[in-house]
Amino acid sequence: MKTITLKSIIIVAAFSVFQNKINAQVINWENISKQNKHLLHANVGAEYGVTAGLGYHHLIPIKKFPLWIGGELSVPAGNELADDYKARVGAQIRIATFSHFQFSARIQGIARRYQNQSVTLFNFGSDFAGTLGYYGKHWFGGVEVGFDKAIVTHFKHSDWYKQNIYDNVQDGWYEPATGGNFYYGLQGGYSMKKIDITLKAGKLLQQDFNSQPLLPFYGQLGVNFRF
Repeated sequence: MKTITLKSIIIVAAFSVFQNKINAQVINWENISKQNKHLLHANVGAEYGVTAGLGYHHLIPIKKFPLWIGGELSVPAGNELADDYKARVGAQIRIATFSHFQFSARIQGIARRYQNQSVTLFNFGSDFAGTLGYYGKHWFGGVEVGFDKAIVTHFKHSDWYKQNIYDNVQDGWYEPATGGNFYYGLQGGYSMKKIDITLKAGKLLQQDFNSQPLLPFYGQLGVNFRF
């Protein structure tokens, strides 16, 4: 693996803007049923622009520790949807419950692509989060805290960059990781028979605990379909 050079710092900063997208399903743990093991979810978000996501999860109904496994894909609004995307695969499990108060954890692997005039970036990363909240049959809400880490990134610089910025720039996989963000916020929603309307909003903080992204907030409105 290569080390990120000074010439790539600006590009890495541009990529960190895209990697901040917090697209993940919000689950009402009180509304789990063995008859509805499938969860199809869609969402729209506001993070440096408008984003949209679609995902599917399957329920493994362990008695005390129900587990959802699956994946999701999100893209920003724009003319070339395939230029940028973020794909997640992972699991979300309920760890503890006390009456209507429940704690759950999520772990996901992430692949994301970002393209601009200078470079095409492809990244592998991870996301870890925990949520503590109150879950009723209809209304639910909680507090979420997580960490989104970009582990390794592939750089493919454009001809324009080589002609106008730096002609000896090297393409390839770069280490160390290009960065990470802590995020924390509120989430909740309203559940009907087989549909959940969900909402989440929060704040981002870079991993050094001293700096913030250009726009340090995120928000997401989603719909879950259980069947």
